[in-house]
Amino acid sequence: MSTPSPKVKPAALPENTMIGGYRIVRKLAAGGFGVVYLALDREGQQVAIKEYLPASLATRSPGELQPQVATEKLSLYRLGLKSFFEEGRALAQIAHSSVVTVLNFFRENETVYMVMNYLEGASLQEFIITARSLKQEKVFRESTIRSLFDEVLRGLRVVHQHRMLHLDIKPANVFITDDNRSVMIDFGAAREVLSKEGNFVRPMYTPGFAAPEMYRRDSALGPWTDIYAIGACMYACMHGYPPPEAPQRQSKDKLTSSLQKLRGVYSDNLIELVEWCMALGPLERPQSVFTLQKELSREGERRYTRLSMAEKMRMQLDSFVSDVKKPNSPKPSIASATGMRPK
Repeated sequence: MSTPSPKVKPAALPENTMIGGYRIVRKLAAGGFGVVYLALDREGQQVAIKEYLPASLATRSPGELQPQVATEKLSLYRLGLKSFFEEGRALAQIAHSSVVTVLNFFRENETVYMVMNYLEGASLQEFIITARSLKQEKVFRESTIRSLFDEVLRGLRVVHQHRMLHLDIKPANVFITDDNRSVMIDFGAAREVLSKEGNFVRPMYTPGFAAPEMYRRDSALGPWTDIYAIGACMYACMHGYPPPEAPQRQSKDKLTSSLQKLRGVYSDNLIELVEWCMALGPLERPQSVFTLQKELSREGERRYTRLSMAEKMRMQLDSFVSDVKKPNSPKPSIASATGMRPK
């Protein structure tokens, strides 16, 4: 009896393939839900093209153009495809410097392609990994965190005004361009539809950045879901690592004690803001981006709590005891949580 072969990821489109009038130059990235290519339009301008190609539902051999989908997975594949197409149509109506620009979207090869402006720069995740390696007291300055997320929230507010949610905000999906713009990329609507409809599809959330309601099928998602992720991204910019996962927090919440260690390093105001965004109950968080923007930009005196030596020692002891109880547990990292590695 032969053992089943491991699941092979669908092959990317070959270089120089023509689709919708665009020529594929090379693959830029691939994930569980699609492939992103660098391509050239008819005028020779660079664009990024995202192809809907969920690895759990479709296969494709090298050199082929059309994905192959098993009959029993076809309805789910089409459901995700419809959501991906509608996402492209909705994003094409949004013109904001902090939201990825969708230039075109079209159907071909029994799938959908989303054409976006090509961005040069690096993800916030890559910046966090680099800053963390410097081992300084602050991963990022507070002024940097505040200005960065003020910009991101401006874009997110427009997204919510268009009755859309991002649903996958994390450092890997916040892109810092070479001309110093913060741009949200890789929206997760199709991913969310598939996770709600298909039992066999693997979890489609990023540990640490996904709100508790994303783990439950019967929970309502809303602006508060993206706001939780914004808080988690701020936490990562302060700590250098993702926050504890939502399910772990439900049983034993260590978020407050983890943030306490940053007292005196960052202002109490910023720490309390992150804690507010990351409240386990959706109704306990800011209910709109506007509310969060007002608090983030508040021009009041920033309070700093200086921890006493006894408090610092107690925290170190608590951390040591926790590590002893779990001697084999690896330390989480942004890279492991999001599937990326530093260059």
